Amino acid sequence: MEYDYMDQTKNWHGLSSAPAADNDDRNIRTSFYKAGFQYLFASGFGVMAEVPTGDRHFATDTGSAIETYDHTALGDVRVTGFYSGFSSDAATGVTFGIKLPSGDDSYAGFDRDTEIGTGSTDLSFGAYHGGNLSSDGAWRYFLQGRYQFAVAARGGYRPGNEWNGVVGVSTDAGTVGQTVAIAPRLQLIASLRSHDSDPAADPTDSGYSRLLISPGVDVNVQNWTLHAEVDLPLYQNVIGNQLIARELLKTSISYNF
Repeated sequence: MEYDYMDQTKNWHGLSSAPAADNDDRNIRTSFYKAGFQYLFASGFGVMAEVPTGDRHFATDTGSAIETYDHTALGDVRVTGFYSGFSSDAATGVTFGIKLPSGDDSYAGFDRDTEIGTGSTDLSFGAYHGGNLSSDGAWRYFLQGRYQFAVAARGGYRPGNEWNGVVGVSTDAGTVGQTVAIAPRLQLIASLRSHDSDPAADPTDSGYSRLLISPGVDVNVQNWTLHAEVDLPLYQNVIGNQLIARELLKTSISYNF
């Protein structure tokens, strides 16, 4: 189970903040609740799925008043296959996934790029690798990248293609009592997204590149893992005028069976 929170309140243009008057949108505040599972077969192949629900508040200036809209709906379901049989420790793998157009993409009052669902079917391909930085395994590193692009769209809106890459380190910080193990981690997250397209899109105010730094921690109790992180922007370059969030928050709890 995962919870993500993003509160977009600040107008941004290019590499810097811009006057709020340059953007009709005033606030996009979103909570995503995700349920998922992952299963690894003995062959090294595996599958994972995520089912999100989005809760979004949207405020926009219509010219005569600030209109607000609130909506909760199913998001876009993602199913991903992966192969990690390149080595016995399953530290290296490739991924191949599909994002389904299951989310609501027609709620009245929302723009197409603020709908909870995109209405598109997307494919994704990626790879990951991890290993030890110290001989005792107390320090570890990990790398991951994924490219996603729409192969089918509806309603005149096609989201921009997106690449995401992560590089990070983690360490064992010891245990509390006999069962609670703590592992802080630090990540750099890079994203590059092209502008949206098709008639219902707003290509002049969509698309971005950014670099985030993400401190976090894993707390392990037997088969349970609690993860929490905050993503802080180091660099942001957006096309046109877009609302950005000062930070992104994520927490999850998982059970390994």
